[in-house]
Amino acid sequence: MFKRDVKPLEEILQQFIRDEGLETPLLQQRAMDAWKEVTGVLVDRYTREKFIKNQVLFVKILNPALRQDLSMMHTQITRRINETVGSSVISDVRVY
Repeated sequence: MFKRDVKPLEEILQQFIRDEGLETPLLQQRAMDAWKEVTGVLVDRYTREKFIKNQVLFVKILNPALRQDLSMMHTQITRRINETVGSSVISDVRVY
């Protein structure tokens, strides 16, 4: 009889995602999805566009006063998003 190398499905899927180069895009999508959880429903109502470029999360906010408040809180928001995702995905948040 031969010995089988049995691995949990989670481990196999994580290895597949890593091998195919999908780990970073998946984490980036999780970071964009975490925006609503971190900032709340009220802020999400004024949010229109979100994208990540060079590890910076760019977010378009319609309300100028809210945009100013969020731009002053960018380091706290960055830290909370990375904590929510569980990885250091983004280095900064820029609100425009």
